Amino acid sequence: MGRPKQFDPETAVEQAMQVFWRRGYSGTSPQCLIDTLGIGKGSLYNAFGGKRQLFDLALRHYLDAHAAAMDALLEESGPVKERLRGTLHLLADTDFADPERRGCLAMNTAMEFGHDDAALAAMVREMLDRTDRTLQALLEEGQRAGDITLERDARDLAALLLNTVTGLRVMARIESGPDRMKRAIDTTVDLL
Repeated sequence: MGRPKQFDPETAVEQAMQVFWRRGYSGTSPQCLIDTLGIGKGSLYNAFGGKRQLFDLALRHYLDAHAAAMDALLEESGPVKERLRGTLHLLADTDFADPERRGCLAMNTAMEFGHDDAALAAMVREMLDRTDRTLQALLEEGQRAGDITLERDARDLAALLLNTVTGLRVMARIESGPDRMKRAIDTTVDLL
């Protein structure tokens, strides 16, 4: 009979996500994970299969949280432009409030692995596709309400917004403050 697990796997995935987010996949050793999670090497491998499998779970956890945040954006009330502006300003403020300036784990993963890892690329693309659909639905709502221009297709505007958001998440890692990002947000939203 095996020993019972001495840790909560969901908590371990959350903790691992924080480590990978801060250090990247390559910068995170199995020993670092073991130390952070407070588990033995055997537990790491028995529970998760290894560093890569734990990274996949951590990234999935992050992507699910992102999806929930995007769903919440759709559920808010008020003019679409102001909801978008407020959400994007909050995103910029949140990125700059993080003393480690981690940016976005999904974008960090895309930059670290590029297209060299098909499975990770597919996970990030899945998040981007879902975000794109959410933005398109939001923009269509704004078009019906007269808040968003009808001169452009909502699908094209969603692609512009998605590109803006991903660029902002990368810029947050190197900018000295949110001012340039907020100017880009305001200009993009005003163009809608």
